[in-house]
Amino acid sequence: MDLGPKTRWARYLWAGTLAIALAATLYTATARAATTTASAPATAVGLVTRDKVALRAAPSESAASQTLLWRGEALEIRGARGDFLQVWDHHRERGGYVRATQLMRVGGDAAEAPQLLALLGFVSEQPGAEPLGLALAAATIQALPAAALQGPPGAAVMDAIGRQAERLAERATAGARRSDDPLLTAHLDVARRHGVELTTREQDGRMTICYEGDAWRRLLVLPAASAEQRARAALALTRAECVEQPARLADREALDEDLADLLAHADAPALAPHWRARIATRQAEVWSRIAYARAQRDQANRARSAAQQAIDAIGRIEKAELVDDDLTRFHAAAVRVNAVRWAAAPAGPASGRLTVATRRADDGQTCVLLRDPKARADAPALAERCSWGQVWAASAAPNREGTALALAVQPVDGWRELWVFKKDAGGWGVQVLPPAALQPGIGYAEFAGWEPGGRRMLVAREALAEGKTIRRFEVVKVATLTPERTAFDAEALGPFSRWPDAAWKRASLALR
Repeated sequence: MDLGPKTRWARYLWAGTLAIALAATLYTATARAATTTASAPATAVGLVTRDKVALRAAPSESAASQTLLWRGEALEIRGARGDFLQVWDHHRERGGYVRATQLMRVGGDAAEAPQLLALLGFVSEQPGAEPLGLALAAATIQALPAAALQGPPGAAVMDAIGRQAERLAERATAGARRSDDPLLTAHLDVARRHGVELTTREQDGRMTICYEGDAWRRLLVLPAASAEQRARAALALTRAECVEQPARLADREALDEDLADLLAHADAPALAPHWRARIATRQAEVWSRIAYARAQRDQANRARSAAQQAIDAIGRIEKAELVDDDLTRFHAAAVRVNAVRWAAAPAGPASGRLTVATRRADDGQTCVLLRDPKARADAPALAERCSWGQVWAASAAPNREGTALALAVQPVDGWRELWVFKKDAGGWGVQVLPPAALQPGIGYAEFAGWEPGGRRMLVAREALAEGKTIRRFEVVKVATLTPERTAFDAEALGPFSRWPDAAWKRASLALR
């Protein structure tokens, strides 16, 4: 197949496996049928349509059950005895009898293709029926002519495979703690026989079962795929929890650039507004990771461009177009983008009674030096603190009294802390205000303004916890960094109406 120019996204799509095994379970029976003589009856394939079907030793309900069959399994039909069909199970290498009402015959010829497509469309929407849907997809692949597989019917089959595989992966993730679920175990085994590969990913101590994505990659290179099908495939292939991140920062950046390119190709004008919002949400997430990676590699201009892409993507989203699940993802993406938004800020001249400078330590850390701009150039720093993370020097905000300065520092991707340099009776020191009392994940704590007198500071904090974002606006006492007043809405606190920092109010996503 001619893929055209070797773009980033095309190279990414074909990086995975290229061997579809979905129809493999039907090959043995159909090959045997093709070799039968004119006088011998042609064999057919039966798909098991329900779970816990008994494969009996004789055509009778009272006959011994040799094993249990599960929906979606493919059996070769070799004859009929009353209400029973004589079958051969190639997987278990065992024969027996199954009630005819518990199997669906498929012959694999082109005449069956329209009916199989209709059945596939219906079954693929039924939760719990994924193995049967995958078996129907296998039968449809065999029935469709080669030309049709490159057209809309082929795209519909790949879309159905991807959706069912994703749903099965979600079931596996939810049931990961219940190792004694025989139904789920059987369905996963049948799906594996139909060529669906699931992988396990670990992120932040949580295990996620993910679909490997072969059908989605195949769908994206089909010219006949619809805009919605392409968008669904692109979103599935760019889920952060299912993308294995390389160890090296440069490799992670390159991978995210591939994902951003893939999403750009899926962002078609023909998409419905809610699909475009979903694509933009994912673009914001991906570009925020790219911005942080570039900043960590001292590529300030490229980091600025990536951060602006993330901010623009969030800005394109109409919240009214989002359903509940989409709204949760939007808020999580907005938190991530807000954490890195200082990458898009141009470096301005230092001002105020306090300034900060940075230097690279011998061990690679970035050290922040708090200085008095009126002091001699060779005077020692008022205070110093180092970090392995990203110091956003442009965020430095001193109070008028010259007794405190707030600074944004991002120790890891997606998590931005607030460093507060402050002067007390013992001299200068620095304390860290995290987004929440959690392990670093997704969140930010940011300076929002100074109260007159410089003893209190306005702070906005937001973090992702238990699948939802928690946002708080606080009036913090500088001496102890403890909140004196807290609200979930900035308008509920008078100081946020009277003394917000103009730059914060203009640029922060905390007020979205």
